Order: sequence, then structure tokens, then C-alpha cells
Amino acid sequence: MLDFTFATYAEICAELGLRLKRQRLAQAITQKDLATSAGVAVGTVKNLESTGVASLESAIRIVMALGLADELAALFQLQVASSIAQMERAQLVERKRAPSKSTRAK
Repeated sequence: MLDFTFATYAEICAELGLRLKRQRLAQAITQKDLATSAGVAVGTVKNLESTGVASLESAIRIVMALGLADELAALFQLQVASSIAQMERAQLVERKRAPSKSTRAK
């Protein structure tokens, strides 16, 4: 199993694509049937499985069509701080706002 901590962007994409392909095969679903169920083109499924590259929307559609939507729940959740310094940094991040439109235009 790939250690995502030390993997490159391309390695992570490829690994996720392979995992989705394994899920599809385990469920005995053809690429065409998965594409139809997900509402995407067959080429999108093929590309996602072979390279791990697809739009976020397409990837989520495919994940949902495979019945794996629950697997997405833990993605990108704010990590619990283990030290006071980490808690303080997390609070600073939450307080930051994007610059106003008038400031960005200058």
C-alpha cells in the first residue's frame, strides 16, 4: 500500500485510480455501466482508473456510483491539535479572510 506522506502527486493519483478500478472489478461492474450510472463518459472512467486524473465532480460521481460515498466523509477534516502551539496556529488560520475585491484589484 502506498504511503501518501512520501508519495508524489502523480503516485497518489495513480493509486487512487487503481483503488477505484479494484472496487469496480470487485463489484463486477463494467466501465461502461459505471460511466452510465455515474453520468460520465466511459473515457472519464478509463482515464480515472489508468491515471487517477478526472475532475473532482466526475471522481465524486464515480465514487458515489460505486457506493463509496461514506469513504469521502473523513477527507480534509480539520485535524485535532495535539499541542497548545498547534491550537493557536489553527485559530489564526480560521480567523484569516480573503482580501476584499477592492484590495485585490489594486
